[in-house]
Amino acid sequence: MTVLPDEGISPAAPFPEAGRAQWRQLVAGVLRKSGRELPDAEAEAALTTVLDGGVTVRPLYTAQDTAPDPGLPGFPPYVRGSALLGGWDVRARLDFADPAAANAAVLDDLENGATSLWLAVRGPALPPGGLARALDGVLLDLAPVVLDAGPDTASAARELIGLYEARGVDPAAVRGCLGADPLGHAARTGEAAAPDDAVALATRVHRCYPGVRALAVDALPYHEAGASEVQELGAALATGVAYLRLLTGAGLDVEAALGQLEFRFAATADQFLTTAKLRAARRLWARVARACGAPAAAGQRQHAVTSRVMATRRDPYVNLLRTTLAAFAAGTGGADAVTVLPFDTAIGAPDAFARRIARNTSAILLEEAHLGRVADPAGGSWYVESLTAELARAGWEFFQELEAAGGQERALASGLLGERIAATWAARRRRLATRREPVTGVSEFPDLAERPVERAPAPAPPSGGLPRVRRDEAYEALRARSDAHLAATGARPKVFLAALGPAAAHTARASFAANILQAGGVEPVHDPVSVDAGTAAAAFAASGAQAACLCSTDALYAEQGPAVVAALRAAGAHRIYLAGRPDTLPGLDGYVFAGCDAVAALTLVLDRAGVAA
Repeated sequence: MTVLPDEGISPAAPFPEAGRAQWRQLVAGVLRKSGRELPDAEAEAALTTVLDGGVTVRPLYTAQDTAPDPGLPGFPPYVRGSALLGGWDVRARLDFADPAAANAAVLDDLENGATSLWLAVRGPALPPGGLARALDGVLLDLAPVVLDAGPDTASAARELIGLYEARGVDPAAVRGCLGADPLGHAARTGEAAAPDDAVALATRVHRCYPGVRALAVDALPYHEAGASEVQELGAALATGVAYLRLLTGAGLDVEAALGQLEFRFAATADQFLTTAKLRAARRLWARVARACGAPAAAGQRQHAVTSRVMATRRDPYVNLLRTTLAAFAAGTGGADAVTVLPFDTAIGAPDAFARRIARNTSAILLEEAHLGRVADPAGGSWYVESLTAELARAGWEFFQELEAAGGQERALASGLLGERIAATWAARRRRLATRREPVTGVSEFPDLAERPVERAPAPAPPSGGLPRVRRDEAYEALRARSDAHLAATGARPKVFLAALGPAAAHTARASFAANILQAGGVEPVHDPVSVDAGTAAAAFAASGAQAACLCSTDALYAEQGPAVVAALRAAGAHRIYLAGRPDTLPGLDGYVFAGCDAVAALTLVLDRAGVAA
């Protein structure tokens, strides 16, 4: 046994307190090592991030960062959740055109962890008349049903209510949502909103089915068009207020009208932003209910759905990680129901394995991680509370902008909302192109040798209104060009990596160049490991490439670069790039570096290689 000398310090003594000034000093020291000379007072500001919508995220939060009182779980303003305890309804999404196939999936879901059903009943999906077959064997008093029927909402709702009556289900035991969302349908299709059916449904279920909600305030059309969290909040709030006006104008009192709405939000892998968004949404809706004179009915019913925007078609198994983070964030944010979309949703119709894993994601979080045993797990975090307050502030401002434009319907019809969302997506698309926002398996760490996951086509979603975007779309277009070239010629476009000097000198930039090239479907050829002016020509000729990329340190570029460039040109290199940005090196056609527009650079590489667009 080693006995430490007694230095007069008790093992139980507290650590010395570290103040903000000391933290700033340390941060300034780290920034100084990276070449950024900043006074201590400016070091913290240098690490501040401004999100879309004007929300500011700082690098450090302390007890001095105050936020409005979030209240208690289950009580106004419901920031900490509309229920006293945690946990959520595991809601399975079903997109099946064949009623028999839908029924098999429904029973499988309910027997293996799902607690409610979200059925697509529209267009090329399940016809309203197929609901009875799809729900055969389902105990409708135990399994809530939520409809997504678009223009077929009225007929689908009649079929579902007819099933309740035909099977003798106690009206007081029925739960679910009929999914009427005329403004959401207008956003997806560009058609004018037709609210009459929604009013009729709300009046009927209020009178006969007290546990059923008639209207869905679906924010997914805005999220899937590229909206920020702030815009998603504002659009949902404006839609909810429009529906309150509609229902109270038809004779329902405010409390009854509030009870007819269910809100739907996207959950992304940005867990803190998702958690804070759901908390902020409840605060904002409580503010609306209070202004309407019904604070006791302000609890917002929330359905969170893992984002389609974040789902990728390449390396789709990474989507398992994204949806797990999103489900965790939705749970900690207090969502009442969570739908984890299968990892292969972006490719086509999910298979049974993908659906099982989607269900089990919630099961693990609830049963093994015990996330449902804690109410508002994120509550009290200085960061989360401050972010919740910031999102609520910015979301309310965007809501006021929509209201000033005449409300949600006019903001949609005039194009104002679409323009605001398009501007947000354009800025985000720039971050994706420059890889400031990386997409694992797509723009970062792509695998050209991966076996593609193939699925049967899924029913086509509604179209004609706001666009649908994906984070991977620009890189997916490049990879599709490369795949078509491979199928036509038997080879992918190639770029020879002319690495100069020892591995210690070129490995970092060679790895960087290989990574960025593969993101566009371009095969990097790094053989031999290192070249010089005497060996570069033969190595390039043997590579089968038409272009080359120099990879090394700035010092070696200056020392060997001109001669190597000349040798590559003599060997037939049509284009020569360089990894990095040295001050001067003649004879180059372009650069790839951290923060460059990778999509533009890769598009040019494919164009110059003769790869068809």
